[in-house]
Amino acid sequence: MDRKRKIAAAIGAGLAPVLALTLPTGSASAHGYVNAPASRQAQCAQGTVSCGEIKWEPQSVEGPKGLRSCSGGNARFAELNDDSKGWRVSDVSRTQTFTWTFTARHRTANYEYFVDGTKVATIDGGNQQPPATVSHQINLGNATGRHKVLAVWNIGDTANAFYACIDVNIR
Repeated sequence: MDRKRKIAAAIGAGLAPVLALTLPTGSASAHGYVNAPASRQAQCAQGTVSCGEIKWEPQSVEGPKGLRSCSGGNARFAELNDDSKGWRVSDVSRTQTFTWTFTARHRTANYEYFVDGTKVATIDGGNQQPPATVSHQINLGNATGRHKVLAVWNIGDTANAFYACIDVNIR
C-alpha cells in the first residue's frame, strides 16, 4: 500500500505544474477600458506601444472615484501617465463615439469624459449592469488639434472607478 501512495504522490507532483500552466487564469481585480478609439492601455495590449504589466490586463486601471490620472492612481500602471511615451494619436471629429469593453460588468453610476481636464460629458448609467460593450457619442466641444481625453467609468456598487486616456487629434 505504501508503494501505491508514493507512486500516486509522484504522479500528482508531476502533474501539478502542468495543470498550473495550462488552466485558464482569471483577470486581475479590474474590469473595463476604452478600446475605440484605442486608449493608452488598449495600445499597450495591442503592442502598439511598449509597456509593462498593463499590456496583460488593459481592463485593470481601477482606482478611487474622483481621480484625473490615466493610471487611476495605480502605481503599477504609472506609465499610462507619461505623455511623452509615443502614444498613437487617433484622428477624431468634434463629436466622437467612444466604445468601452467590459470583462466584468459592475453596476454603473455614470461615465464621465474630460478633454485636457475639463469635463465635457456625463452619461448616466442608471445603476444598471452594462452589456459587454457600451458606446457613447460625445461632443468634445470647440477644441481642435491634439488633446487627451480621460474617460471614467464610475461604479455604482463600489467606491472605485475605471480610467482610460485616449490621445486624439480633433478635426
